[in-house]
Amino acid sequence: MCPILTVNTELIWSSVNQIITTNIFFHKSIDLDDVLATLLSNIHQNSVFSEYRSSQWDFNFFVDQKNCSFELNLTAKMEEDDGYEEYVPVAKRRAIEAQKILQRKGKAPIATDDDLEKMRVAESKPSLLVKASQMKREQPEISVTEQIVQQEKEMIENLSDRKTLMSVRELAKGITYSEPLPTGWKPPLHVRRMSKKECDLIRKQWHIIVDGGDIPPPIKNFKDMRFPEPVLKKLKAKGIVQPTPIQVQGLPVILSGRDMIGIAFTGSGKTLVFVLPMIMVAMQEEIMMPIVPGEGPFGLIICPSRELARQTYEVVEQFLIPLKEAGYPELRPLLCIGGVDMRSQLEIVKKGVHIVVATPGRLKDMLAKKKMNLDNCRYLTLDEADRLVDLGFEDDIREVFDHFKAQRQTLLFSATMPTKIQNFARSALVKPIIVNVGRAGAANLDVIQEVEYVKQEAKIVYLLECLQKTPPPVLIFCENKADVDDIHEYLLLKGVEAVAIHGGKDQEEREYAISAFKAGKKDVLVATDVASKGLDFPDIQHVINYDMPAEIENYVHRIGRTGRCGKTGIATTFINKNQSETTLLDLKHLLQEAKQRIPPVLAELNDPMEDNDEITGISGVKGCAYCGGLGHRIRDCPKLEHQKSMAIANNRKDYFGSGGYRGEI
Repeated sequence: MCPILTVNTELIWSSVNQIITTNIFFHKSIDLDDVLATLLSNIHQNSVFSEYRSSQWDFNFFVDQKNCSFELNLTAKMEEDDGYEEYVPVAKRRAIEAQKILQRKGKAPIATDDDLEKMRVAESKPSLLVKASQMKREQPEISVTEQIVQQEKEMIENLSDRKTLMSVRELAKGITYSEPLPTGWKPPLHVRRMSKKECDLIRKQWHIIVDGGDIPPPIKNFKDMRFPEPVLKKLKAKGIVQPTPIQVQGLPVILSGRDMIGIAFTGSGKTLVFVLPMIMVAMQEEIMMPIVPGEGPFGLIICPSRELARQTYEVVEQFLIPLKEAGYPELRPLLCIGGVDMRSQLEIVKKGVHIVVATPGRLKDMLAKKKMNLDNCRYLTLDEADRLVDLGFEDDIREVFDHFKAQRQTLLFSATMPTKIQNFARSALVKPIIVNVGRAGAANLDVIQEVEYVKQEAKIVYLLECLQKTPPPVLIFCENKADVDDIHEYLLLKGVEAVAIHGGKDQEEREYAISAFKAGKKDVLVATDVASKGLDFPDIQHVINYDMPAEIENYVHRIGRTGRCGKTGIATTFINKNQSETTLLDLKHLLQEAKQRIPPVLAELNDPMEDNDEITGISGVKGCAYCGGLGHRIRDCPKLEHQKSMAIANNRKDYFGSGGYRGEI
């Protein structure tokens, strides 16, 4: 019988220490064979085992994870002799001899047949690797298309798996809200008695798509929405007699106190959908318990740009003035934007403010300095929410959320709301209702889109020809501030009455340019995308894209400055070889969706999405779920790749202070 020698931990460590010390002294690398050789030498020096000094040894390590120790079993290989017994399997022989040695030392009983059987069963169990391969073989085979859909789904889940859009206090205490805020508003009895079939028929007629539970019925006129008489008169004076589709369903949802994601094409009247209910909430709070100096606001609207914030503030003022004149309590609004002296804003806050329209930077600054608080705020709107929730603004919005002390009604609005933004935004909402008029990111069907191939060096000259297509006013968009300044100077030299705005100009210049253009004193406004988000220029018939924006979302917002409120407009876009193929494919599919003419330069492009109907059918997502482009899938999204690169770059130390654009303050 071959002897088995168990070497304890102390002997192994002494051998390892010996070889390590020697190798370090001679600057040599440590080799496992050297360790084992030294270990054998130490064993052979022991007189108890002298009879086995000439033997060869088999090595087996046994690791005890529970006691954090290990043993080395050495089995001597003896030459066969005449008294050699019948062969016993190695595993069984080792187990028997090990048990005998332990028995002699009084450490363990002799192994029984049952114990040996259990050991054999344990040895026969398959490894995790074998189990994994077996499970993989047993899984049903899926097609390549299904694999792609599964990969895209995982990508969306990973992108949406960010920290919940809630305040730190709510996250720390585990506070969650399961029910929407209660409200005293109720629609008329005949509206409440409408059947589900009648509601669905109205939504179908108005092309309204809704998603959510317990959805309030749509209302087809403002009177049944129970607005005060001064509000109805003001709507009529503005020429607004009948609600638009987003207003038909959106206003009842918000007046009912429900959280909502509103998606509708540009110029569809989204601003009124959140402004009118906010005024009603502030009025109700003021009547129940009048505001005292230093308190407020009850309602908050956050916009991505100063121009959009000012425009929204003006809409709020238009309805507050007739309410005050009719004898209703005075409601004080506040425009909280950068570029304006904060002292004038603080004067209004000291009196007590009911409604605040703000950009993220200045709002965050005032909250951090404790010049204003959101203790009583119960109504929050994120206008152009896809921009506010997106990468550049997310941290600012989170800081604002940290100042809320109680539950609030949260509303998100935009013309472009990709799937990944919708999924993430829902973390801030309670039983939200999604009201969608048309596909998120679709172009306004009232805009005639013309795409022309123009060489880079000929663009500024060809611009004058395009200005002749329609009478003024005309809006020209550029990607770069330098192009805005160059075009503005060129038009002035040619005798064109033009003004320009971009993020590099001070607030006074920007306000003058917008007001002069709206008043008709200037014929052309040249701007970057700062003027493309939500700004309302009612009389514009023509928008010119001096260059095609890299993101199709910006293109949709740009051309949405014309064709508003049911009017028809023209959008002319210059393209050339400077644009990426992915951007041009997105443009091609957008034109096809809007049933517009496809220029030959786009029609000749190799389109990988032509055969992707099967993927669209399985996934339920048309185009890219990240940016909303129809010419590619999320796996090939240039915006996602760019933001990944930016995220990697931001993790490095910024020695030159070259931080990216962080939005308006």
